[in-house]
Amino acid sequence: MLTRKQKEEIVKELAEKMERQESLVFTDISGISVEEMQDLRRKLREQGIEYKVAKKTLINLAFEKSKHDIDISGLKGSIGVAFGYEDPIMPAKILDKFSKEHEALDILGGVMEKRLLSMEEVKELAKIPSQEELLASLVGSLKAPMNNFVNILQGNIRNLVGVLNAIVNK
Repeated sequence: MLTRKQKEEIVKELAEKMERQESLVFTDISGISVEEMQDLRRKLREQGIEYKVAKKTLINLAFEKSKHDIDISGLKGSIGVAFGYEDPIMPAKILDKFSKEHEALDILGGVMEKRLLSMEEVKELAKIPSQEELLASLVGSLKAPMNNFVNILQGNIRNLVGVLNAIVNK
């Protein structure tokens, strides 16, 4: 059983994280083994995402303290919260992939731009390409016309060399 002081520390820590986050994803961790939880935390940590487990009442108090008008009392199970600080979509992507591999983990919802998201909305977010994928696609799109232009110019040079070789070989 947590003391009042410990609960206040948890609420303070959660509120600080909520103020810095770009997105939150809530999960039901009932039935997750210790090894699976360690694996999940490691995967999230590699992407700069923090994962905390707390009681719903403490999470709601943290929302109040961080001036978010959000209530998660309706969510079921033991709640784990993933805090995404840099890429707002990455927590949803990692947790969606992990929940497909480990059926015991359920995505319950999330928060983005101070708005509560449903489970379906979080799963839709997970389908959006990551920032790196979008940048790579943009670079490829910008690079394609330049490559085509270079190939056209090289084609003229190849044709000229071919014509000169034909003249020389006559």
